Parts: sequence; C-alpha cells; structure tokens
Amino acid sequence: MGAIRNPAPVKLFVAMLVSEDGKDKIAAIDGALESQFGEIDLVSEVWDFDCTDYYAKEMGENLSRRIVSFERLIDPSEIVAAKLTTNDLEEQLTGEFRREGAGRIVNLDAGYLSLSQVVLATTKSYTHRIYLRKGIWAEVTLQYHKGRYERWEWTYPDYASGRYNDFFLEMREAL
Repeated sequence: MGAIRNPAPVKLFVAMLVSEDGKDKIAAIDGALESQFGEIDLVSEVWDFDCTDYYAKEMGENLSRRIVSFERLIDPSEIVAAKLTTNDLEEQLTGEFRREGAGRIVNLDAGYLSLSQVVLATTKSYTHRIYLRKGIWAEVTLQYHKGRYERWEWTYPDYASGRYNDFFLEMREAL
C-alpha cells in the first residue's frame, strides 16, 4: 500500500481572454484578480487569440490572450474555489463594463502549474476531464517533458501552438 502524502504546492494562474472593448480595462481586471488571489508576480505578453473563433459570437472579434500568475502558491485542491471565483469575477466585470446581454467582456480561466503539468479548471465535462466538486472539472492541458511543454490530443489549439510555453517555463522557474 502506498503512503498517503499531501501534494506539493502549485502556482495559480489565470488565463484571460479580453474583448476588444476590454483591452483598456486590464488594470481593473488585474485589480479584481489581486483582490481575490493576492499579488500578481508574473504577467505574460499579450497574444492575439487567433487559433479559433469559438468565443467571437459572444465576445466579439480581435480577442487577446494574457496570462497572470500569483505570488502565493496554492494546494491543487484550491483550484475549485479559484474557478468559482473567476466565474463570479467575469459576471461582475461584465456587469460593470458592458450593457446587459452584450456577452462577456473577459473570460477568466483559472489553472495551475506544477513541476510536471499545466492544469485548467472548467465547468464542462468531457472524456478526458476529471470531476473535482461543485460543478468543476480539471484537465491536464500540457505536460512538462524533457525541458519543454508538450500537448495532448485534446489540448486547446492556442495552448497546443506552443506560444505560451516560454511563459510557462518562467512560471515553472518561479515555482
């Protein structure tokens, strides 16, 4: 029988998709995130979100992806609370900055990085996702192997492209 051990702390991050009319509200979005999760320690560059048009109908065209990580490390089980919090923040920020019924101004995806993987929390079940609790599933989106991040067959196109890998390596160093 294996010994039960607590998991090592992981690095919480939030990957945000920002609408065209939300780009000038990044400081407010960061402030809302810091009020919930503590100080942001790393901020990625801003990438065009051009690997899929999945969110265009709801959020508009010319979306941008940006990732922030937080100084405070978390227990991996805290990802459920983090995802529930980011869902609430999406509603709050959209209500503040967009008229009702106009769709989200920002999509906030909570995730964590461990020494071996990048995990995203989601509200959607699928064959490769593991149910955690409170309507939240977890997906291992990338694996760390031989000094780099590698995709899976289910990895979202933007993560699979490798464009975020340098930032994840920077996060891994901070971890």
